[in-house]
Amino acid sequence: MAKFFNEMTADGLAHTASAEIREHYREFCGWLQRQSTETMERKRAEADLAFRRVGITFAVYGDDAGTERLIPFDTIPRIIPAGEWKQLQTGLVQRVKALNMFIHDIYHEQNIIKAGIIPAEQIYRNAQYRPEMQGINVVSDIYAHIAGVDIVRAGQGEFYVLEDNLRVPSGVSYMLEDRKMMMRLFPELFARNKIAPVDHYPDMLLDNLRSVAPMGINDPTVVVMTPGMYNSAYFEHAFLAQQMGVELVEGKDLFVSDNTVFMRTTRGPRRVDVIYRRLDDDFLDPLAFRPDSSLGVPGLLSVYRAGRVTLANAIGTGVADDKSIYPYVPDMIKFYLSEQPVLNNVPTYQCRKKEDLAYTLANLPDLVVKEVHGAGGYGMLVGPASTKAQIEDFRQRLIAKPDGYIAQPTLALSACPTYVESGIAPRHIDLRPFVLSGKTISMVPGGLTRVALQEGSLVVNSSQGGGTKDTWILER
Repeated sequence: MAKFFNEMTADGLAHTASAEIREHYREFCGWLQRQSTETMERKRAEADLAFRRVGITFAVYGDDAGTERLIPFDTIPRIIPAGEWKQLQTGLVQRVKALNMFIHDIYHEQNIIKAGIIPAEQIYRNAQYRPEMQGINVVSDIYAHIAGVDIVRAGQGEFYVLEDNLRVPSGVSYMLEDRKMMMRLFPELFARNKIAPVDHYPDMLLDNLRSVAPMGINDPTVVVMTPGMYNSAYFEHAFLAQQMGVELVEGKDLFVSDNTVFMRTTRGPRRVDVIYRRLDDDFLDPLAFRPDSSLGVPGLLSVYRAGRVTLANAIGTGVADDKSIYPYVPDMIKFYLSEQPVLNNVPTYQCRKKEDLAYTLANLPDLVVKEVHGAGGYGMLVGPASTKAQIEDFRQRLIAKPDGYIAQPTLALSACPTYVESGIAPRHIDLRPFVLSGKTISMVPGGLTRVALQEGSLVVNSSQGGGTKDTWILER
């Protein structure tokens, strides 16, 4: 068995009588040992049924069946002690603060380019760079109002940032629904463990969005803008709008008049001040970006440029979460904050560099190779889990377009005991905490833990068959 850090047991074994249980898991493990297999199976079936009734599904693009899938939910939580969470939180706040400063800088003074820290072409040739944003001032200089930062553990349990999601990060609804489900299935666990709450996230999100309304707006109208019911994350869009008590709108529900965005209502037009948009830049305004987009609002960019509406996240934010920019984030932290990074990046080879490409080509069977614009677990090679044919296919891709890829060592991601068909077994996990930036930077204690359900798999994405767990941050 490959060596990896086990979240629950200090000796890396599955949950067995001989395993040395980590201190913060002991209370839970004692409870788990008293539960029968029949009880846990019944609870798992109850969770699946409840999730189907509520409609917590995930549409997979390109799925031949054309149906929505239930994201598997595991009843064994991922538990993080208070001290570890404090370190994580400090590092996440630091990182997101620097990323916001970077985005402001590249659309204004461009000091980081002038200092020679990031090559100009890495920004200006980036597919997510939006020249339309040059010189536009946004409220409080905040661009990434909602950030989902993917965290993994490797080695002896060290935390690493795997990637930054700053465009339209998803998954927070599953974090909230997983917690609600665990409290419903096992209320006694919450009476016996000091678990930090997460259910106030929608209130925090609404307060955060209201705090970045345009100047002079004292009682802002906030809406959630969705591409529509066929989007893979539509459940989340509707869920967050309902939880915040705001309108869920599509582009056709909004229009621009007198350099102002309005929402159509049964009582007539109503001004909109803050749009939490869940669609990509390209589709926001057919007059400015893709003219064939039927999802956006004609004229929206002109209102935005005038500072008369706030978009969360800001247009052009994606340049900072592109995988080609990721290697520079530690340098951003040092440059803008004059601090050492609290959280480390995964070592990364930039295949656009001759020496990095040579190393990658020579070590493909041992590396993870990712497209710089890829997402969702697509467009990547996991060397140790790939066939010779797949490796050779990627070799040709790298030779043809080296600047389109980065490579990283294959980390032995930490694992957490998980209920699978054969019983309880370790499965690899990651964590996506959600960081809110407005007048302050805030986050609920926790995040979405994703789990790779296939034995040995390192791909946790829901679109690739991954599941989710509740994440407990202990308050003591």
